[in-house]
Amino acid sequence: MADTDWPEVRRIYLEGISTGNATFEAEAPSWERWDASHLRDCRLIACNGAEVLGWAVLSPVSARRVYAGVTEVSVYVGESARSGGVGRALMTALIDASERAGIWTLQAGIFPENVASIELHKSCGFREIGRRERVGKMGDRWRDVVLMERRSKAVGV
Repeated sequence: MADTDWPEVRRIYLEGISTGNATFEAEAPSWERWDASHLRDCRLIACNGAEVLGWAVLSPVSARRVYAGVTEVSVYVGESARSGGVGRALMTALIDASERAGIWTLQAGIFPENVASIELHKSCGFREIGRRERVGKMGDRWRDVVLMERRSKAVGV
C-alpha cells in the first residue's frame, strides 16, 4: 500500500463503516491520522488491475516495548469484492508480513454480528479469547466486541 492508495482505501473503509458492523468509527480519519496509527511495513492492498478490492493493516496495541510484537488486525473488503476470497488472501498475506516484521501476536476486536469476519479469522488460525459486553455505544445502541487472537508459530516461540 502506498500513500497514493489512500482515496481507494478510504472509500472501502467508508463502505465498511456504512454497514454498522465493521468499526465503532463513524467517519474515515484524515490520511495523516490514519498513517500515524498504522505500522508502515504491514500495509497491504488487493487489486484487480487498477481497482483496489480491499486492504489490510496492523496497528500497534501499545507504545510499551514489551508489546512490540502485539498488533491489532484490520481487514476491509470493498462491497463489490466480498465473498470472493479477497479477505482470506489479504489475511494470509498479512500474517506472512507480520511474521517477517517480528510480530508474535495478532489480535482483533469484532462485532458478534460480523459473522463473516469472525469466520475468516477462525479459518486463519485465530481463536476467540473473550467477549467485551456493552463495551461501546453506537448512537443509542450498546455493542459487544468478540476478542480474537492468533499467536505465531514462527515468531516468539
